[in-house]
Amino acid sequence: MFVSLSDTPSFALAAGATARALFGKRSMLNRVELEPGATVALHSHPHEQLGLMLRGSMTMTIGDEQREIHEDDAYLVPGVTHGATAGTAGAVVLDVFAPVREDYRDQAERAATRHLPPRR
Repeated sequence: MFVSLSDTPSFALAAGATARALFGKRSMLNRVELEPGATVALHSHPHEQLGLMLRGSMTMTIGDEQREIHEDDAYLVPGVTHGATAGTAGAVVLDVFAPVREDYRDQAERAATRHLPPRR
């Protein structure tokens, strides 16, 4: 199976932060685009999260540590509180979650139904 994430409907994660996702049986990946200064508030979830900064920068908090990350920097979120604020040029991040985030699957499915071509 091959997918262009550009062809998948985006869904909102926070003001100025959108995602496009690909779902497997036990894991998923998520391309997140953040507008300049967009913030994903501190939150936590039980899913393991790995991330890679593809473009731009952001200040990220993971647990008690805060760091500015740039292109090719990677991170691991092992189920602790975390959040991020995009830099002045915005950011594009690739996140991988295991197991699949069903809340994201639900949002992606709702976004897909909003983008269906009209029936003839």
